[in-house]
Amino acid sequence: MKTIISLQEIEKHFSGQVVVPPFSLDIREGEFLTLLGPSGCGKTTLLRMIAGFEQPTGGEIYLQGTPIGKMPPYRRDMNMVFQQYALFPHMTVEENILFGLKMKNVPAAEQKRRLEEVLQYTRLDDLRKRSPKQLSGGQQQRVAIARAIVNNPKVLLLDEPLGALDYQLRKHLQLELKNLQKNLCITFVYVTHDQEEAMAMSDRIAVMNKGRIEQIGTPFEIYNRPQTLFVATFIGENNIFRQGDVCLAVRPEKIRLSRIDADRTKSYRTGQITDVVFMGNLRKVFIRLNRDDTVVLAHEYANDRQQWQAGDQVSVFWAKQDEVMLPC
Repeated sequence: MKTIISLQEIEKHFSGQVVVPPFSLDIREGEFLTLLGPSGCGKTTLLRMIAGFEQPTGGEIYLQGTPIGKMPPYRRDMNMVFQQYALFPHMTVEENILFGLKMKNVPAAEQKRRLEEVLQYTRLDDLRKRSPKQLSGGQQQRVAIARAIVNNPKVLLLDEPLGALDYQLRKHLQLELKNLQKNLCITFVYVTHDQEEAMAMSDRIAVMNKGRIEQIGTPFEIYNRPQTLFVATFIGENNIFRQGDVCLAVRPEKIRLSRIDADRTKSYRTGQITDVVFMGNLRKVFIRLNRDDTVVLAHEYANDRQQWQAGDQVSVFWAKQDEVMLPC
């Protein structure tokens, strides 16, 4: 797969403070790449540098091999969708979508063709004459995306575009966005702090921490083979067992519990269940180990025969292949 955006030793300082230390990253043509990390980790700053709204302190940004680090945003063949959709309130849906094409003096016939195309892609055809105030949050988000893609950009940059929506609508629009990206074959660079959202939508995830990329890989790789302690603890839930300079990470769904018997107490960790939290399709079981007071989390699924209760004494174990060894 070809590289469409290449960041070479890019960095950003604000008032003498290093926000993004130097690093390099290649973004592939046609992929859905998510920049994931906690608030303040530099992911939005990085996105704004790609868009041209922030100038890098050092390094260079390339779009299909052409340096664009000093190029103004309007000359970069990419568009950006913000969390606040910034629609023009006095314009209808179709007028909002057509605004960029009119500013570029695109011929009227081509404007109409592109408008009809994106209205179909984003399922806004029946809403074309409405104003933004007559639209739901999800519909406004689709208008913002339609306005961005009508220019046929090579790259679409999205800065937490679902952050202001309620949970159910966000889940629905995650699938819509992913399907739209696949149909359009446009490179999406997506910023979020929501790890579940990143896992559901991305081809690759770049996990950021303090301006650095801790790990980049597929959702499967990020979840099952974390390379750092930060990634192991930031992505999903994990149990961390310290053994000197090494940490073992074991996901809660890999933890097995059994009643204590004479043989197993010699081979497995033992502890007492302190709490069982009902989560619908699973229960979260918290166990305090007897030997060092470590709290272990295990997932008990709805079809599990054993029903644990607070106060039960249990053995805690897992398969060797389910542990991930990390530097502490």
